[in-house]
Amino acid sequence: MTKNIIIRVYGRVQGVGFRYYTREMAIKSGITGYVSNEADGSVYIEAEGAQEQLDVFIRLCKEGPARAIVTDFRKFEGTLMNYSSFRIK
Repeated sequence: MTKNIIIRVYGRVQGVGFRYYTREMAIKSGITGYVSNEADGSVYIEAEGAQEQLDVFIRLCKEGPARAIVTDFRKFEGTLMNYSSFRIK
């Protein structure tokens, strides 16, 4: 069963390649959706996939790329949007 989750990542997550890392990890994990930078300095992610895929993706997003420092990670259930790919906004 496909699920939609919304993730907000806080810390040093902009200007460190976090969106590109997220897209790469989404493709490797079979996740669809998108990632974007927010005005408050956080990163916003909408992700869709099977629970097992999402579990792997969430773990990878909590780590982030080498230069990132994640200080807060929030996950919420979202509404299924049936994305066909994963993109950077």
